[in-house]
Order: sequence, then structure tokens, then C-alpha cells
Amino acid sequence: MNIYAKSIVSAFVATVVLALLLLLKSAMGLMPQLNTIHMLAGLAHGMLGLPATPVVGWIIHFLIGTVLWGVLFALLYAVLPGRSAVSKALLFATGAWLLMMLIPLPLSGAGLFGLHIGLMAPVMTLILHWIWGAVLGLTFAALSKRAISA
Repeated sequence: MNIYAKSIVSAFVATVVLALLLLLKSAMGLMPQLNTIHMLAGLAHGMLGLPATPVVGWIIHFLIGTVLWGVLFALLYAVLPGRSAVSKALLFATGAWLLMMLIPLPLSGAGLFGLHIGLMAPVMTLILHWIWGAVLGLTFAALSKRAISA
């Protein structure tokens, strides 16, 4: 399996874990005003005319989390600081979080760093991105070990 395939598979696994956490957050009623899926669906509707439905939001979420970030992680892996896949992935996830704070959140009306939602918005999203990054790095490392031992 080449680095792109490992990275995309790892990003998909991480995005599934993140999706489960988002569903759990929603079921628990935590910060309902911070709804990434609703935000993505609204942006897709406003910018592309796509239906503003949760299905569209979930598709975009998985495309970004799996394809965009998966390919970029593979491209940047060799130059990311860190000695392990996990440390590299955590740094990468922090960069993905920063981009989210600077582009889609302001475009969706949530303000820079989502501060119109509240001070917990950047904190909660950073924690979720770090969990995504940890899963990305752990899965990538496991796939890399499997490739070496195979």
C-alpha cells in the first residue's frame, strides 16, 4: 500500500471516529449551536446551490476529512516535524483546525475562531481535531507496520 492509500484509509478511519463523536455530542445536547454538518450544508447551499440537508453536510465532511486531508497528510508527511506518525498527525490536525477557524467558520457566520458561538467553540473543535489527528497517526502507523512486516 503506498503512502497515499495509507493516508486516505487512515483519514477515513479518523473521520469515522470524529463523526461518531459529533453524533454523540449532538445526542448529549452539547453546544448545539456548533453543528459542523449543518454549517457545511449551509455553506454548500449558499455557495454551490446544493440542498441544505444533513446528507450534503455529511458527504462534504467525509470528503474533506478523508480525501482532502488524507492526500495533504501524505504530501506533507516527510516534511512535518515529529518523530512518529502520531506526532506528525497531531501537528497536521492542529493546522486543519486553524484553517477551519479562519475559513469555514467565518464564512458560515460563526465569526473568526467561531467566537460568535462562544469561547468553547475553538476549544471543543481543537480537542475534536486532536482526537482525529491521534486516530489518523495511530492508523497510519499501524498500516505502515503492516506494510513493513508483510
